Amino acid sequence: MADRRRLERFLRSKLREAGQQYEEFRRSSDGQLEEAREAYQVARNARGLPTDDAGRAKIVCRRYAERRAAKLDEEFRPACYEAGHPDCEGCVEDVHEGRIETW
Repeated sequence: MADRRRLERFLRSKLREAGQQYEEFRRSSDGQLEEAREAYQVARNARGLPTDDAGRAKIVCRRYAERRAAKLDEEFRPACYEAGHPDCEGCVEDVHEGRIETW
């Protein structure tokens, strides 16, 4: 009788651990899938920008309100990007969302 209870406790604990591991894995894979979808959308939006003959994106600078042809880096930020500047941060968000003003 005692062996049976011990076996039941052992099996329940192992099944609980397996369930927790499964749930953790599922959350992780759901997060990775969402990140991949976002990265794809950002890349698609940035690649859809009009470009000049040199391959630079034709955007309107939010900071100086002027037309610019700027290369985009691997994170799809214009070459003129300055970290921490609100206009530059907004410009990058607009590029990622596909709503940047172009010419």
